[in-house]
Amino acid sequence: MKPARVIILGVALVAAGLAGFLAMQMAGNPDVVTQVQSVVEKEPTVNVLVSSRTLPVGERLDEKAVHWMAWPQDGVVQGLITEAEKPDAIKDLQGAVVRLPIFEGEPIRPEKVADSNSRILSSLLPAGKRAVATEISVATGAGGFILPNDRVDVIMVRKGTEANKLITETVLSNVRVLAIDQQIQENPDGSKAVVGTTATLELTPDQTKVLAVAQQMADRLSLALRSVADAQEQDTSAADYLLSGDNGSAIIQVIKSGTIVTDAGSAPKAE
Repeated sequence: MKPARVIILGVALVAAGLAGFLAMQMAGNPDVVTQVQSVVEKEPTVNVLVSSRTLPVGERLDEKAVHWMAWPQDGVVQGLITEAEKPDAIKDLQGAVVRLPIFEGEPIRPEKVADSNSRILSSLLPAGKRAVATEISVATGAGGFILPNDRVDVIMVRKGTEANKLITETVLSNVRVLAIDQQIQENPDGSKAVVGTTATLELTPDQTKVLAVAQQMADRLSLALRSVADAQEQDTSAADYLLSGDNGSAIIQVIKSGTIVTDAGSAPKAE
């Protein structure tokens, strides 16, 4: 027999002997087997209600939109809906309205949905806010790329006092878009595009007055799309000069050809 084969046979015998020795040690020592079993034990889990798909703002929940998912028990925080606490949660949430975007696999939180008895638009409005619609087009709505939950500036374009002079100014800043009505528009090349003709904005009571005046004064209102990074900035500013006087007294505004001609602090007294 060749020396190489003798060496290979010797190595195989030694390996087999070591394997048998280890097997005998483990069989004679139950603690070793117990330790191995304890290593592969699964971490305790709790069933948590999660989204079955990405849910946009305004969508209503149904039995296909949510499901129970095993969640590490140590990872369950306050606010998550668990099957142990609310076994009928899927049934109870039927028809509830999504107030904030929910992504696939994300746990459902009560603050992200509204009661099923609420009307969709009113349930999306925070307390103290108003929903106001304004007409837009592809030219005035950032080329049709504005979607619900985006932030926009409202820019007013009007004629100035001098001939052929236009004035532009931002009348509302960083306001949230609640909804965009959409219609299918067929292009000359046969392709189809989704175009919104009306934007519904989330405004404060004073901002609703500003927008109402701006709609009467403006030759055109445009929406300028804001970066998502601006979402935390102030959203209550407005062109205050379009409201009543600083002291709260009523004013009379004479608007001629889209331009404010006179302002008066009070109605003229009778002589």
